[in-house]
Amino acid sequence: MLKRLALGTAVTLGIAALANGTYMLVSPVGWYFTVPGVTTTGPFNQHFLRDIGLIFLFIAGAFLIGAARARYRVALWGAASLWLAGHALFHVWEVLVGICGPSALARDFLAVSLPALLGIAVTAWAVGDSKDRSGRSA
Repeated sequence: MLKRLALGTAVTLGIAALANGTYMLVSPVGWYFTVPGVTTTGPFNQHFLRDIGLIFLFIAGAFLIGAARARYRVALWGAASLWLAGHALFHVWEVLVGICGPSALARDFLAVSLPALLGIAVTAWAVGDSKDRSGRSA
């Protein structure tokens, strides 16, 4: 049951990252003006948005390939989750130094903090699962 939940979560994270990254690449202007709070973070920069869109495509690939290939799961999910966690911590830092108000954390939770927390959770599960599959105690 836990395995199905972890794999389903990883696939969901992968699909969400794929959708977000594709939107950023195909319509950076649309993405910039559609996503709540983005316009308050600085002026529109098509190059920057497409760079980040590529990162989201890599994150999507990491979660989706990891869901399909157990042997790569820890490395792929760990790398993707590290970026997502860094992104979430950057949002916290912006609040701590006064760039954004605390309400930004609540506004961004579903799109920024939750994916990082879920990525960390599925990566932790994958670490334990990899130990179980190798015959060592978890």
